[in-house]
Amino acid sequence: MIELPSGQTMPVLGQGTWYLGERPARRRDEIAALHTGLDLGLTMIDTAEMYGDGASEELVGEAITGRRADVFLVDKVLPSNASRRGTMQACRRSLQRLGVDHIDLYLLHWRGSHPLAETIEAFAELVDAGDIGQWGVSNFDLSDMTELFEAAGGQDCATNQILYNLTRRGPEYDLLPWLREHGIPVMAYSPIEQGRLLGHSQIAEIAARHGATPAQVALAWVLRQEMVGAIPRSSNPEHTRENAEARNLQLTEEDVAALDTAFPPPTGPQPLEIL
Repeated sequence: MIELPSGQTMPVLGQGTWYLGERPARRRDEIAALHTGLDLGLTMIDTAEMYGDGASEELVGEAITGRRADVFLVDKVLPSNASRRGTMQACRRSLQRLGVDHIDLYLLHWRGSHPLAETIEAFAELVDAGDIGQWGVSNFDLSDMTELFEAAGGQDCATNQILYNLTRRGPEYDLLPWLREHGIPVMAYSPIEQGRLLGHSQIAEIAARHGATPAQVALAWVLRQEMVGAIPRSSNPEHTRENAEARNLQLTEEDVAALDTAFPPPTGPQPLEIL
């Protein structure tokens, strides 16, 4: 578990749902994958109103029926909806699609044109109303985070969900150190780079050494770091099981050094990448 600034915790490994719920023919497998994850302790489920224009939220709502108490539910509001009134309305639409009475962690999906002060005010009202437990942000670079912290109430931010994996190491130079210094955990999305890391020879070599899979190596590399969690997406129960087992893989110093050679860390500031 990862401790949030409030003292509450969130699971270190969860389940992403980007693109899930958009193809009726895959619905049974996608729900089975989410159920498998919950059974294996991947109790954090991340979704967003943007995903399939609400279809992902509806799928998640179906998958967690009867199991809401087991789930740490994360959702996101679109920047275009992130005015004070728009955020309140968007959250309640999401609650309706999910079929739940509260969201555990509600994020601003990325920076938009609405002032951060309005979004923060709406988040605070939603917390007070019991519609959300905590709030955070997604795709915020260092300048965004410093601006957020300067705003009234901005220091109540619980997490920053960002693109972070072996091929997207830019945040290590300045963003991750700043977040750690301020006690803000990271939620890494696309930790396997949407599958593109699976064919890399160095990752495959390390996986073979451990009797693991390349996906597990890529996930273990992310999860070994302090205050960093991950939300890999899976629409297949076996892949979900594989992801869950990554929690048991301990990379050696030799493994990490080899990955640093294959995927060098940043030597200077880089703009935060977004998928």
